[in-house]
Amino acid sequence: MTVDKNLIAPEHTAVRVALWRALHVQIDPAPHVFSDELGEKLVAEENWRSRQDMNPDFSKGMRASIVGRARLIEDLVEEQFQKGVTQYVILGAGLDTFAQRRPELASQIQIFEVDQPGPQAWKQKRLSEAGLATPPSLHFVPVDFEAGQSWWAQLLAAGFDSSKPAVIVSTGVSMYLSKETNMTTLQQMAKLAPGSIFAMTFMLALDLLEPQEKAIMEFVMKRTAEAGTPFLSLFAPDEIVAMAKQAGFKNAEYVSGADIYQRYFASRSDGLNAGNAEAFLLGMT
Repeated sequence: MTVDKNLIAPEHTAVRVALWRALHVQIDPAPHVFSDELGEKLVAEENWRSRQDMNPDFSKGMRASIVGRARLIEDLVEEQFQKGVTQYVILGAGLDTFAQRRPELASQIQIFEVDQPGPQAWKQKRLSEAGLATPPSLHFVPVDFEAGQSWWAQLLAAGFDSSKPAVIVSTGVSMYLSKETNMTTLQQMAKLAPGSIFAMTFMLALDLLEPQEKAIMEFVMKRTAEAGTPFLSLFAPDEIVAMAKQAGFKNAEYVSGADIYQRYFASRSDGLNAGNAEAFLLGMT
């Protein structure tokens, strides 16, 4: 839905992530892995629970993946804050609500949300309409990629201090980029100030998946290709860790779907499991 030339509703993927976060709180038993119903408030979609992609059984693995990775990231931000890191950059922020949900922590951290101008303006309008605060520590960084703008230049212009450490996260992006572009990103992130962490999700190579999960991934890849957004990069863990070290990171760590399961889901009795298709690379400078 286009409100005007400057306000463009977020992409379907961003809306889906926000709604899956809310669905977890609303239908899965406590304790919740991650609690976020503010994104749903921003979306303000009537009868969203009746959407096919919100079907409790159909969405089970996907919403587990979404809340598991969200929890991992925010635990990382909190852990690094305790070590003195006070800059947090969210690439492709979508409908993220960290600044609104975690006011005590957000007031002590400079948060930079990087996204396309239209969806970001839409989000700011919805935050205002929903009565949700935009703290002084939250910096919106609109980047017009189609016009060739550099997100790094825009980030610096928004007040990011490249001489200080930061946590920079990128979720659900690497698979749409070529391996060469992913390498360029890693090389850029490896130049962050010492003590920084770059957390990036990636999709495992198909031959590393169990048959059922491989079949699901092949279906997803077929649909995304038909939609004009094909997956360009899948990785083996040792391959992406080697790329990170080659790019210049002092340390690089692979966090598997199984690791996330053990950390957040193993004690649950409802069978929530994100699977192994999506994993994390943590690059430390």
